[in-house]
Amino acid sequence: MGSFLSNLLGAEPAAADDSAESSEKSRVTSFHSAARWQLHLKEFKDTSKLLVIDFSASWCGPCKFIEPAIHAMAEKFTDVDFAKIDVDELSEVSQEFGVQAMPTFVLLKNGKEVDRVVGAKKDELEKKVEKHR
Repeated sequence: MGSFLSNLLGAEPAAADDSAESSEKSRVTSFHSAARWQLHLKEFKDTSKLLVIDFSASWCGPCKFIEPAIHAMAEKFTDVDFAKIDVDELSEVSQEFGVQAMPTFVLLKNGKEVDRVVGAKKDELEKKVEKHR
């Protein structure tokens, strides 16, 4: 039902890249409204499933650089939920999480932050996802 509500409210999978593969469904969900994000976040408050939030910006070079790696991790760690938030679109959400640099990855479990990676540090992020999943 949660995915139905997310689809109804407009959450959409992020495109993996501009290649032919971008037509395939991504496991990274982009959020463009605070209301949709709050609904999604509420689903994870009472679950031990790991949620990785990618705070990025369309103008951010390192964000674009690491994006294919994030999509690869989402395919590898199917037991982990990956969300993407544009800090310019949802500045109130990025402020709520204290995001000051992009990209910032916040790892949540049971609605609480368990770890964080600031910067396009693929190996560090992958180790932390592996540790907390």
